[in-house]
Amino acid sequence: MPRPRTIAIGAFAVLLAATPFIPRGGGNEGALRPSGKQQYAALPGEATGYGPLTADLRAEVDRVVAQGRTLGRISGKTTTDALVRGLVRCADFQGQTYCLHSGWTESSPTTVQARMAVAARTIAARPAAGTTTGDLDVLATLDRAAALSPSARAAAEREELTQAARSVAKVWLLRHEIEGVPLPAGFLARHPEARADAPVAAKGASSSPSPSKSPSPTASPSPSKPQPKTQKDYPARRVILDTKQTAEQTRTYWCGPTSMQMITWGWKGVDKGQAYWADQLHTTSGGTAISDMVRVVNNSTGWDRKDHAGPYVVLDIGDWSFNQWMLLTMRHIVDYHAPLVLHPILLKKYYPYLDDDASGHFQVGRGYDKKGDKPTLISYFEPWNQQRFDPSEPYISRVQWRTAYKSYRANKAHFQHNIGV
Repeated sequence: MPRPRTIAIGAFAVLLAATPFIPRGGGNEGALRPSGKQQYAALPGEATGYGPLTADLRAEVDRVVAQGRTLGRISGKTTTDALVRGLVRCADFQGQTYCLHSGWTESSPTTVQARMAVAARTIAARPAAGTTTGDLDVLATLDRAAALSPSARAAAEREELTQAARSVAKVWLLRHEIEGVPLPAGFLARHPEARADAPVAAKGASSSPSPSKSPSPTASPSPSKPQPKTQKDYPARRVILDTKQTAEQTRTYWCGPTSMQMITWGWKGVDKGQAYWADQLHTTSGGTAISDMVRVVNNSTGWDRKDHAGPYVVLDIGDWSFNQWMLLTMRHIVDYHAPLVLHPILLKKYYPYLDDDASGHFQVGRGYDKKGDKPTLISYFEPWNQQRFDPSEPYISRVQWRTAYKSYRANKAHFQHNIGV
């Protein structure tokens, strides 16, 4: 299916020569064409490719990894708060904050650590676990990292931070296009992976503008330039993925492997089964971490290509409105033609098909329907079928169409309130 194309917006012009881009695969996919002296524009709605690990990004990765090396081997007697302080460390990648085991956030590192500590203490104090479907909770996440040898932990942190650093341009553009955050000066010059494959000249622009008169990348778009897309610019309904390529989780803690099974099935047309993906995701009986979900989508599918979503990231949507969350969903389905890794908490007030409240969870976002004057619906593949594990409980079907606002609330209700996009 041909990928959707969108019109260019916010033409942030810069004067530069073409720079070759080498994606994670080491090929030349997404390489820029020779341009001479022309203006380039980011194409919001277009995906951003992987960026290079520049010297400044590498230095920040090294700094955060070095902080962790001072921990040495972590004792089983280490307090929860100390674990959070030691393991949930944050990097500043060109003005955007990424925290280990949490993702990209607009919160301060102190706020992220405090939120993680409260969640971990709450879990530790629970007298008994309720229904869990496979989201790796924060306490299990910390315990898993703490159990690694110092060298293995440093290697895992470096991999996570490096992948994040190479996706910083995507995060900047998402913040800019959906939240209205201005791009930093020189953004497109620094990040050729965020430009269109072919040069896009601003209306009426000279092919060789004077360097001293180049417009600022943070300047407001002029009336002659296309404006950012809104929900009104998207079709009334759109879906992706084949409803025949679905499965229900075969273990109570396999919502992650099952979601990955369906995501990769939709890309490859081949079903490798849940056990295979449980191994790739490093899933334990405690569940799967969202950082591993994003890692495996990027490493095992083509959904991360520039002609789809670009590198998937774990993005904190805690400060987002419903309209912003919905705009991101529409963009992912229509412009990227790629699934979302939904990360809600399963509570009956959000999901009426549940017989009991459950844990954090993964679902596969794959469509929406504006429904005119009625509430907008979202479609997703639901791996959880409670009846499989308790025949007395109602059956839950794989293909769901539910009120989008409730899914948004379920996403925000999860203490991490993040999503894989």
